[in-house]
Amino acid sequence: MPASTSRPYRGVFPVVPTTFTATGELDLASQKRCVDFMIDAGSDGLCILANYSEQFALGDDERELLTREILEHVAGRVPVIVTTTHYSSRICAARSRRAQALGAAMVMVMPPYHGASIRVGEAGIAAFLRELSDAIDIPIMIQDAPVSGTPLSAPFLAQLAREIEHVAYFKIETPGAAAKLRELLRLGGDAIEGPWDGEEGITLFADLDGGATGTMTGGGYPDAFREILAHWFAGRRTEALAAYGRWLPLINHENRQCGLLAAKALMLEGGVIACDAPRAPFPPMAPAARAGLLEIARSLDPMVLRWGR
Repeated sequence: MPASTSRPYRGVFPVVPTTFTATGELDLASQKRCVDFMIDAGSDGLCILANYSEQFALGDDERELLTREILEHVAGRVPVIVTTTHYSSRICAARSRRAQALGAAMVMVMPPYHGASIRVGEAGIAAFLRELSDAIDIPIMIQDAPVSGTPLSAPFLAQLAREIEHVAYFKIETPGAAAKLRELLRLGGDAIEGPWDGEEGITLFADLDGGATGTMTGGGYPDAFREILAHWFAGRRTEALAAYGRWLPLINHENRQCGLLAAKALMLEGGVIACDAPRAPFPPMAPAARAGLLEIARSLDPMVLRWGR
């Protein structure tokens, strides 16, 4: 399964964690090693500055620095999606223009929201995305995730794909993702260039059956998802299911017990990065969750545990 260096993008596009020192500064040396590992482990592309990258803990200057440093370091080896979510359409469009200028292959955005109660209706979301589309010449991925608190129906998403030029990719992370992917594809047809799933791949096999052609996972073991999708795209359903079943305990533990810190814990254990700390006030991983993660990972021998040793 060759890397997706041209559209339509498909395959494994894991989220790159943001690496910090123990005192909370950016660790750019670890960041570049993290990217190199993720490419070596078979990623078809990468996504930066997502929620699993702790984007909510980054300043604007740090976002700019990370975008530039990572894209320059990747140097076209794989396509990179840059998350540019912001409540303001003006700021989101400006972020997206800068990302495109630096070499981003795509931008990913959530619908505009703020906190627990400020939301925008469908007309406002459509206007937001039109302004964003007018500002750039690369695809837009809409992240349909509960964190935004904004319901996005399959008919509405299909309408956005049909009516707004660069809206073509959809990361579906809501309950019943497989059914929603099927409905999105039925309603949107050829306007849906990239139906993808997320949530660390915990519903990947059902979502592939639903029509997903890409998955945005955690960054700790792209080689696992590469194996699953290589079988899937080659028509080897039985082998794909067996591979998914083999890796599912680790996927489940990441999704249900560890969350966004799982990739960094695995990378620290394998010598990829120097520190796996989050940025305060995000709490460190519970020791029992970390021990369980490493126990399951060692039984599966992912590349992350060997890459830096």
